[in-house]
Amino acid sequence: DFTYGGEKYVLNLIDTPGHVDFSYEVSRSLAACEGALLLVDASQGIQAQTISNLYLAIEQGLTIIPIVNKIDMPGANPELVEDQMMNLVGCKREEIIHASGRTGLGVDKIFDAIINRIPAPKGNPDAPLRALIFDSMFNQFRGIIAYYRILDGSIKKNDTVQFVNTGATYLADEVGILRFDLEPRSEVKTGDVGYIVTGVKNVK
Repeated sequence: DFTYGGEKYVLNLIDTPGHVDFSYEVSRSLAACEGALLLVDASQGIQAQTISNLYLAIEQGLTIIPIVNKIDMPGANPELVEDQMMNLVGCKREEIIHASGRTGLGVDKIFDAIINRIPAPKGNPDAPLRALIFDSMFNQFRGIIAYYRILDGSIKKNDTVQFVNTGATYLADEVGILRFDLEPRSEVKTGDVGYIVTGVKNVK
């Protein structure tokens, strides 16, 4: 939940694995998004795995927000990194945001860019449920907890859901949204990112 210019927004932010070996997981996460933040270390420049993930985002047609991070660190060379970004992304220099996670510099500009550059999610709230699972985790007490983005419709606690790939149906024992922890909700709606607990024991 984020307030900007007197308006209230809901921002669903998904972190992606940075390593090139996780390209499938990254592609699933990007498929659930409208935009991507391209974070590049000001002292290291664009790394090979970053380029690989960037191409995946471009293939998905996502809006790219270029950010030069850690500009306060010794050895930072933001001008050189900006040149790399302009060549790779085709963006303008004034579109690149300077930021520092340590000092908080540029964080306000990042949120400004997310709200003003990235389109809101599309989808039909009145249509039958359609969701994309992009990740999951195993909990020894609760089984598989699947993370998803709702494309159409909504999902409520105790709904019966079907996993398209297997054809299996399950009861939604718990649904909710993702913050720093799992936050149960009675309903998760179109455009939201959330989780579901169904008692599934096998991630396949």
